[in-house]
Amino acid sequence: MDLKTQKMYEAFFALEDLREILRQTSPDHRFNDEQQKDFDGVLDRINSIIDEIRSNKGNYNLKYISKNIEIRDKEECFINIGPIQAGGRLTNEARKAVIAYGDGYSVCDQCLSPFRLDYLKKPPVGEFCEEVAGFLGMDVARVVRGARNGFQIVTNALLDKGDIALVSSAAHYSVCLAIESVGAIWKEIPLNESNVVTEIETAEKIEAVKEKEGVLPKLIAISHFDYLFANEHDVQGIAKVCKEYEIPFLYNGAYTVGIMPVNGKKIGADFVVGSGHKSMASPAPSGILATTDEFKDTVFSTTALQGDITKRKFGVKETYLLGCTVMGAPLIGMMASFPTVKERVKNWDEEVKKSNFFIDELLKIEGSKVVSEMPRKHTLTKVDTTDSFDKIAGTHKKKGYFFTSELKKKGIVGIFPGATREFKLNVYGLSWDKIRYLADSFKDIARKYELDVK
Repeated sequence: MDLKTQKMYEAFFALEDLREILRQTSPDHRFNDEQQKDFDGVLDRINSIIDEIRSNKGNYNLKYISKNIEIRDKEECFINIGPIQAGGRLTNEARKAVIAYGDGYSVCDQCLSPFRLDYLKKPPVGEFCEEVAGFLGMDVARVVRGARNGFQIVTNALLDKGDIALVSSAAHYSVCLAIESVGAIWKEIPLNESNVVTEIETAEKIEAVKEKEGVLPKLIAISHFDYLFANEHDVQGIAKVCKEYEIPFLYNGAYTVGIMPVNGKKIGADFVVGSGHKSMASPAPSGILATTDEFKDTVFSTTALQGDITKRKFGVKETYLLGCTVMGAPLIGMMASFPTVKERVKNWDEEVKKSNFFIDELLKIEGSKVVSEMPRKHTLTKVDTTDSFDKIAGTHKKKGYFFTSELKKKGIVGIFPGATREFKLNVYGLSWDKIRYLADSFKDIARKYELDVK
């Protein structure tokens, strides 16, 4: 951690110390002698830290937030190309929101009747849900506890024990677990020779299930871009097939909602699921589930029972959501980032252009390959360096760890430690300067170990 980052965190934490003193006083903040002494002492410490930042001089004396919890400096001190973290970097507004709304039920300060999250006006959660629905071209949206909770809500609402649901053979495990959790059965649609699923494979699988089981699948859930290769699947074609067979279609936008334009109705989706912490610049756990008017009363149905002794009723609470979902920092962080998210999806073509530039430069290193489809349509890519960097790992004393070690020396992190054969990386959100630096760094490491670079 460099000195400026170190001192920045020291200043943040000192300000929190001041905040804690304020929290311990009465509303008019009348300090007793001890509190005044503590407050003045922290102020002096902050002034000292600011002087050190200005002069770029001082000691490194802060490593942990509390016992065994280290300060995280990946985004301040490095270029982070971690495959699942790029789209979840918080905006400046979201980081401020986390500071102000970090307390557990902070958004519930003015929760008035009918006591439901999407009815909140201060902060405007209800308005936010409506805006998200419009942003996704759908009718109704709710904030959920991550994309996987969105899958779970839909499977709970639509599937019964023994029902069959179809997923891609490159589906994320959480989709499969959501189906299995309700006692339903998930079956896979095979990838074609290009490692994608199209309407052809989907229709063939539906017919195969119909012939063997005597029933149609009750749900089809497909990622627009999968997590294994980040290949683009024919979601519009698949949605068309689903409509022909009258099977609900769940569009998994974990790698799309929040970084590229998504219009659920134009795609033909009945459900759109997004990940806040993966692609919407939001704290975890957070996500989005949106649907159409046709299915809103199914997935967002409210409880109808009452207590046999107390006669209590919770009729306004949405059953499959277990009432309210995301409170506090994750929700308010998502809301704070949303204006930026709405704008940044308009720049998707530029992000893909940067991705292709980097990959083209990587491929100049002899022996390096790309496992994902080319040219790239996404910023997430799976590469194969078995015949380049892995050759070095075979004789290097650090084995495969040499590569991540060399990258870290250049201020680059995010690749799984020890990986030199196949690994994924994501360059979303990087400036052109960082993209060029990244490409040059990979080539510099290759040259250092005498790999040919075109």
